[in-house]
Order: sequence, then C-alpha cells, then structure tokens
Amino acid sequence: MATISHSSLAFTGASASDLFRSSKSDVNSMPLKALGRARFGSKSRGFAVSAKLRKVKKHDYPWPKDPKDVDPNVKGGVLTHLSHFKPLKEKPKPVTLDFEKPLVGLSKKIMDVRKMANDTGLDFSDQIVSLENKYQQALKDLYTHLTPIQRVNIARHPNRPTFLDHVFNITEKFVELHGDRAGYDDPAIVTGIGSMDGRTYMFMGHQKGRNTKENIQRNFGMPTPHGYRKALRMMYYADHHGFPIVTFIDTPGAYADLKSEELGQGEAIAHNLRTMFGLKVPIISIVIGEGGSGGALAIGCANKLLMLENAVFYVASPEACAAILWKSAKASPKAAEKLKITASELCKLQIADGVIPEPLGGAHADPSWTSQQIKIAINESIDELEKMDTQELLKHRNLKFRKIGGFQEGIPIDPKKKVNMKKKEGPIASKTSKEKLEDEVEKLKQQILKAKESSTKPPDAALNVMIQKLKKEVDHEFSEAAKAMGMQEKFASLRAEFSKGNSRDQLMDPILMDKITELKNEFNQGLASAPNYASLKYKLDMLKEFSNAKSLSDSKNKAAKLKQEINKKFEEVICRPDIKEKMEAIKAKLQDSGASSFSDLDDDLKEKLVETKKEIESELIDGLESLGLDVEVVKSKAKELSEQTSFSNFRSKMENLNEEINKKIEDVMNSSDLKDMIELLKLEIAKAGKKPDVKSKSKIQALEQQIKQRLSEAINFSELKEKHEELMAEISEATKSPGGLDGGVNNELAKDDSSKYDESRVEINVGANRSFA
Repeated sequence: MATISHSSLAFTGASASDLFRSSKSDVNSMPLKALGRARFGSKSRGFAVSAKLRKVKKHDYPWPKDPKDVDPNVKGGVLTHLSHFKPLKEKPKPVTLDFEKPLVGLSKKIMDVRKMANDTGLDFSDQIVSLENKYQQALKDLYTHLTPIQRVNIARHPNRPTFLDHVFNITEKFVELHGDRAGYDDPAIVTGIGSMDGRTYMFMGHQKGRNTKENIQRNFGMPTPHGYRKALRMMYYADHHGFPIVTFIDTPGAYADLKSEELGQGEAIAHNLRTMFGLKVPIISIVIGEGGSGGALAIGCANKLLMLENAVFYVASPEACAAILWKSAKASPKAAEKLKITASELCKLQIADGVIPEPLGGAHADPSWTSQQIKIAINESIDELEKMDTQELLKHRNLKFRKIGGFQEGIPIDPKKKVNMKKKEGPIASKTSKEKLEDEVEKLKQQILKAKESSTKPPDAALNVMIQKLKKEVDHEFSEAAKAMGMQEKFASLRAEFSKGNSRDQLMDPILMDKITELKNEFNQGLASAPNYASLKYKLDMLKEFSNAKSLSDSKNKAAKLKQEINKKFEEVICRPDIKEKMEAIKAKLQDSGASSFSDLDDDLKEKLVETKKEIESELIDGLESLGLDVEVVKSKAKELSEQTSFSNFRSKMENLNEEINKKIEDVMNSSDLKDMIELLKLEIAKAGKKPDVKSKSKIQALEQQIKQRLSEAINFSELKEKHEELMAEISEATKSPGGLDGGVNNELAKDDSSKYDESRVEINVGANRSFA
C-alpha cells in the first residue's frame, strides 16, 4: 500500500498560517491545500510528493505599504514603525512669531554692531551692552503681558522641546518600550522606563516631530487607538511593579480619521480614562505644549496636573470654537480669551494644580533650564503623593475631578470663581398700583409732618426709597404715554442718531438739537391727551414735592454740620493758652483803668485792645479758612437794627424790584436759545467728568460766559435800570439825614474821631446763597 512520507513532501503555494493550522490535521501534519496541489512521482516501491514555498507579500497591519492600498484619510501617507530618537544633524532654523517681530529690529542692530566691531577692531562694548539691555527689557515686557492667543502660538512653536527632549534631559537612564501587543506600535505616543534621582518611573507622552519629516512620521503628535492601547499596557505594567507614572501631554487631539474610528478610537480613550482612576500608583501629568480634548485627557487623569507657563489645555481649539460660535476663524483671539485655556486661568479654576515657569522667550529659548524646572516639579509632587496610602491616593484622584465645576448651595462662592460666573438677573420691575402708591405717599407725608412738629430728623432713608421708586414709576408712565401716542419709533430713531452723531470731542450738532426740541415740544403738546396723563401728573407732583423735601433736609443737615464745625473751630481758637492769656491781660488792664466806655480809655490801651482784637480775628479767619470757607471781614457802619427804622420803608420797594428782576430772568431762562445753551453746558460738564482736559475747560468757560452775558443783558433792561437808580437815589438821600439808615453812626463818628476803632464783623460765604455772620 502506498504511503505518504512527511520528510519527502515539499509544499507549494502554502502560507505560514496554513503551516501552523496543519499541525492538527490527520494526514501526517500535511496541509490540505498542499495535498490538493502535490505533484506525485512513482518510485519502485511507492511514490513521493514534492512542493515549493512561495514568497508572499508582507503587510504592516493595519496600514499596508502598497501605494495602491494606502488609506487616503491618513495624513502624510502610511504611518511607519517607531524609529530611535536621535539628536538632529542640523540645528533647527529660528522661527519668529508675529507678535515677536518688534524684537527682530533690536536683534539685527546688535548683530550689526558686533559685526562692525569685528571688522574694524574698535571697541563697541558699551553700545552692545546698551542694546542687549534694551532687548532684554523689551523681551521681558512682551512675555510678561502675553494674551491667550499668543500663548497658544508659543505652545505650538515648531522649535518647542518635545517629550523625549525633556525625558533625556531629566533622566539618568531611559529605556523605550514599544507595541500595544495587538499588532501595531504608534509613534505618536512614546512610553518607557526611566530613573531619576534614585527613583524609577514609567514615562509616557505625546511625541511631536522636530521637523517636517519627523512630524509626518509621528503623525503630528496625534495618536491612533494603538497608541492609547500601548499607553494602557504600560500603565498596567507600572501598576503591577509599583512604578509612579509621569505623563507628558502635547497633542492637538486624537487622530480622527476613518480608520481610527473603525479601530475604536473612542473606546480606547474611554478605557484609559476608566483604568487611570483605578491605578494604585501616583500619577503626575504635565502639559508641555497644547492639550487638546479627549486625546490629552486619555493620559491626563492624574493626581497632579501641572502646566508649563505657556502651555494651553482646551476642549476645543480657539480656531474651532471661533468657527462654531462666530462663523470665522479670525475670531480665534476672542475665543482663546473666553475659553480660559491658559495655565494661570486653569489654576484659578482649580483644574490645574501648578504652573512650571519658562524662560523669557518660551521653553525653546532654553530647553535644558525648562527640563530642570520640570524635574523639580516632579520631585516635589511625588514627595507629596508618596506620603498617601493607596486608598488616600485613589480618593485624592477621584475628588480632584469630582470637584471641577461643582458647587454647594448655602456656601459662599470663592471670589476667584465668582468673576467667571454669570451675573444674577434681577426681577423685572412691575408697575405699582395707584392705591398702593397713594397709601405709601400718605404714610411718608405723615412721618415728615411728625418729624417737623417734633423738631426731629426726617426719615431720610424712607424718603430716598420713595424718590427712587417714583422716578421708576415716572419713567414707566412716560414710556406708556409715548407708546399710546405712537412716538416710540421716533424716540428710538432719535436716540440712535444721538448716540452715533454725538462724540466727546465736539458740541452737539445744531440740527440734532432742533430735532430734539421739536420732538420734545410735540410730546409735551400731546401729553395731555395720553390715557395715563392723570397718573403721570400725580406721580410727577409727588416726585417734585419729595425731591424738594429731600433737598431742604440735605441743606439743613449740611448747615447744622457746618455750624458744628465752625463752633468747634471757634472754641479751639478761644481756648488756646496764648489767646486766653492775652484776653485775661486785657481784662485786667480794663478793670484797672476804671473806664466805663471805650471812649474813656487812653490811647495806649485802645491800641492794645484793637491789636488783640485783630489778632484774635486773624486766628479765627485762619481756622475758618482751614475748613474750606471763604471769609470776608466787613466793617459795620450801623449800630443796632433798632436804630435803622428807615430800612422798613424801602423793604417793599426792594422786594417789588427783586420780583421784577427775577421775572425778567425767568423769561430769559425760558427762551429756547438760552435753554439750548444751558443744555449744552450740562452736556459738556457731564462729558468732561471730574478731570476735564484743556479743550473741555475752554468750551465750558465759553458757554458760561455766553449765559452770563445773556443774563446781564436781561438785568440791564432800561426800565429795570431806571427803577433801580430811583431806589438807590432815595436810599442815598435817606442815609444823609440824621435819622436815616446810618444817622446815629455818622453822628457818633463826628463826635469822636476814632474811625479806626470801628466795630467789624466776620462774614463767611459758603457757596452761592449762604452766609454765616
């Protein structure tokens, strides 16, 4: 019977997988495929089967190398296996960011001066030092006031040190570990074991390229699912051996091509998130560039999240956010500011736990120094975390993420977070019913009357509340009246025109002023026909009445306070030891002289008395002026008011003349021209504020001068002028007669030629219409 010999069998057309699967066959371990294709040859006692192995094409799962089979969704073509990290043969070219361009001029000047010094052999060291100091100061000013979008650009700088740059700078030994044990090794995530200051760590991080070739190889730091599964494998490895895990985040986000989605990108990230919260070793994450969305968080669920000074951490890039919200990537600076993605902002929000400083110019300006700062931060953090036991460590990691964005009712909000919260919307004010308002007004009136009868202080707080309430009610009534009269659109268009045309540097346009006046007159003329006119008039009258009561109360309070201050100052001056001593000495001399009146005193004593009086007056004037009061010394030419009997004869004439003058002034004030000028003056004063500039001052002074001139013209009206002159002539005739206004004083002065000893009084002017004597 023929037999099949395994040793004499050669396989043709069999793959390696067929060979492995054939071990379980029943035909002496011969593949079935080979059996069908075997070439039989007869010999004397049997036959032999021979087969040849054909070389087949090798595939790199999951992306093949054949250009025909390249996935079009993969940027840069096919991703190849990780190559060893080596120093670059050429130094990277310097890259100047847009906001750094002002520094280029200074740098060029320094280079030119140095070249000139080398060419000529002259000493330009002072100029070089001066220029370098200017450059350093400009660099410091620039990098201490960076905007969020500028920090984003620094985080994406092409020459910024990568994960492996930092690892080789801070570790004594580092061994890179490859593969996810599922058929692929993603070059965008690098993992490995390294030792630092006697401790062994598991390092893992996103790896960007240092040039275009490396960026294509590393897929620009965007991991596929294989990269996250490789990181997960190393996490389990570190957890098993008790190695602390240090992750470095620097990715724009997970790779979002079709193949990655097919291979379970979301599931790989979710698996990492779940696993990291259960690892029993300390985890430290450091954002060294940009941390984009879930791609960064997949290796960022740590006990401590640290960030380099110019690193950013975001859920969506500023460009993507701007495209979604503002429909344009040009709004990315605004989006970067609103997203709060910088290290300092994230520390305020308690998302990041610390900021690692960078040198001026960014981490690429001095990578070694930056790496050492990272090393110091890792050592400090691991010292803190190693003091915790396993349960504390797990709880610490869990609470860090649970408290983000959470709040508890009844607990005061941290002022640092309160700034970022939406302002509380106040309740919408509703119109108060007429009956309720009338009751409140009557109650307040009764309180004011009681206070007046008992000479107590009126209820200022209640008065202020009522005035504010009436103002709101009046505004509401005016709006209702304008709506009923169909003038809302006119007011809205005029308001818009006013806001556009009116500027701070120029007066209001006369045409716009005429429009405002016309609309105001039209509104006032038709206001009586408005359905709510009665309610509006009542509220306006109440507002005017209470406002007058408040102004009267305020003026009384100010007068009482000022009187107390003046009395206090008088008491201070009179009670001074030197003044007291002088007054006592004058009293003693007057008693010794035995004189019964001023005229009986001798000349020396009179001189001393007048000198002492003047000195006391001078001290009092200085004291009052220190209170900010204008003090004027007025000599008295009348003895007593009882002697001025003739004054009552002219009182009625003076009052009549004053009424006529006031009426004339009111007529002038009510004229449209002067009203416009006063409105312009108010507007200019409001625009100028507390500290007006020279231009505003000149405008205000010019308007004041014009208003004064108009009022002066009104007062100098011919008829009023004649009446004023007639009254003055009558008063002058009365003063000449012995029994007139000043007859007693004139007679007394004629008898005793001592006018230099006349009594005087001190008049204190406070404001425009108040005086204290």
